[in-house]
Amino acid sequence: MNSLLAGYWLQLIDGSLSCWLVGALLLVVIHQVYYYLRYIRLKKCKPTEIAGELPAVSVIVCARNEEDNLRDYLHTLLNQDYPNYEVIVVDDGSEDQTTMILEQYTRLNKHMYHTFVPREARVMSTKKLALTIGVKAAHYDYLLMTDADCRPESRNWIREMMSGFIGGGEQIEVVLGYGAYFEKNMLLSSLINYDTLFIGLQYLGMAAAGYPYMGVGRNLAYKKDTFFKNHGFRGLLNERSGDDDLFVNKVTTRYNTAIVCSRDSITWSPPKTTWKEWFHQKRRHLSVSPHYKRSSKLRLGIEPITRGLVYALLIATFIFGNGLAMCIAYGLWCLRLIIQLCVINISAHRLGGRMFGIEIVAYDMMLPLISLWILITQRFRKRQLYW
Repeated sequence: MNSLLAGYWLQLIDGSLSCWLVGALLLVVIHQVYYYLRYIRLKKCKPTEIAGELPAVSVIVCARNEEDNLRDYLHTLLNQDYPNYEVIVVDDGSEDQTTMILEQYTRLNKHMYHTFVPREARVMSTKKLALTIGVKAAHYDYLLMTDADCRPESRNWIREMMSGFIGGGEQIEVVLGYGAYFEKNMLLSSLINYDTLFIGLQYLGMAAAGYPYMGVGRNLAYKKDTFFKNHGFRGLLNERSGDDDLFVNKVTTRYNTAIVCSRDSITWSPPKTTWKEWFHQKRRHLSVSPHYKRSSKLRLGIEPITRGLVYALLIATFIFGNGLAMCIAYGLWCLRLIIQLCVINISAHRLGGRMFGIEIVAYDMMLPLISLWILITQRFRKRQLYW
């Protein structure tokens, strides 16, 4: 009799636990599906036809020991199909042939200007100083930022980025673009491309939904007046990074920000080729995220938490749940995966990137763990330095 009662109670407990696990998994899957459809799904962006006179633009590039990249990519900036623009390259203390190359381009091209960061400058982030020098040297009211290793998708890049200002009206002060990486036949390149795509879709999607929080210096535009009325990088000079995302996080609102994601608006850069280089780049980018606005951190933090809960609850259901619970949990996971594959790959196609298959599951689990490990070790290092 006692054994029958014990078996009955065990069945009840098992059924109750299975219900709780499936119910919790259903909630986090609903949040994930909502997040992908609300913030990650990128609507189709067509090239914008601009009528009337086009405003003049200053393209600003910071270069530090970039002689090879300047030889490969600078001509793509100087041959844009745009009536009135200049390219200002700021030499950020280069020790190679960067200065000589800039002088050659300046002599040969009417759009080209160059200046430099004084070698005696002693600041933590010389790039922010270089950008400030470039902004002050700019002759025009609209500023378009990119890097020395970036190649625009086409000769219409400036035109497309400027369409964000023109199409959005006078209230638009910041335009966010997408900066992609070239494809290479290696695992690291595939991981970097997925990480870059997801982050890009996230910040573009959130901005489109009215919650802008970051941009990338590879493809970013804002008004000169916006830079000065927000006192430039004041308050950000103690951070080595943040010349793009922290500045955007500081100055953007749902009303003054536009996105441009047509194919011609994209820039392309070579990815890191070693895991060490990529970890260093990832650590530098993540180092500024604690300085985001509280609302930005909250929205960004919920997604990886619910993503981790999807896998944790799935595993827990397969360990502790009954057969029916396992089937339901597997179905919910498959539903999320199908929506994820559709949203990511349709958006990637629209941005001219590669398509992803089942490897997306590995990247989906790896990247939050890598970011968490970097953030924890970064905080531990700071604590060691403090003590």
